[in-house]
Amino acid sequence: MIDKHSPLPLYYQLEERIKKSIISEELQPGDVLPSERELSENYQISRMTVRQAITNLVNKGYLYREKGKGTFVSSQKFEQNLQGLTSFTEDMKARNLVPGSKLLHFEISPAIEEIKEWLSLEEEELIYKIKRLRLANDEPIAVETSYLPVKLIPGLTPDILGNSLYKYIEDDLQLSIGHAAQTVEAAIVRDEDIKHLNVNKNVPVLLIQRETYLEDGTPLEIVKSSYRADRYKFKINIERK
Repeated sequence: MIDKHSPLPLYYQLEERIKKSIISEELQPGDVLPSERELSENYQISRMTVRQAITNLVNKGYLYREKGKGTFVSSQKFEQNLQGLTSFTEDMKARNLVPGSKLLHFEISPAIEEIKEWLSLEEEELIYKIKRLRLANDEPIAVETSYLPVKLIPGLTPDILGNSLYKYIEDDLQLSIGHAAQTVEAAIVRDEDIKHLNVNKNVPVLLIQRETYLEDGTPLEIVKSSYRADRYKFKINIERK
């Protein structure tokens, strides 16, 4: 029950109680939450307090609302540890999830000036521009656009992209991937990605840019991705030095 004598706010107590039920899987993804009126009566608290708790859980991705239908339990977020350089395929398999990919665009073309500078290319050198929809257990997670120098990966085809690109680069081309620099920022989903990610207009996404280098420092790729913020989160372990 809610402890009205506790120094913890009532909405926070209810929020934590519902969250615990979700984490323990007492409440399953897709389950409908009791109405505000029912929760208010069950816990003897105001509907405004209930509404605040639910709104907080919606904002944190534990719940979602459907107009005219109610409030439902969300699927839990996929978590990626930011320590260690892995491909999307490797990362999903490490979590016992089935990775998937849908090729949206594949072309060989000259690079725009920005990409040319990042990849340290000469004027006449070509790049692969590859746009893919990334899936986990058949659920859309991210739209990913990669730029790679043709001279480093000659003969790359859409068929090869059906598996891990990093594995192909390392096993078949015998190139050693060294390190990457990655940035993450919040943004609103672009109109062109709405249908691919199966989200509504104006929802938040995580924009991730990764610049990957071979062991000798040669730029290998630039990847720009839009991840569903309601389905993906990043984790990093930090040690005090």
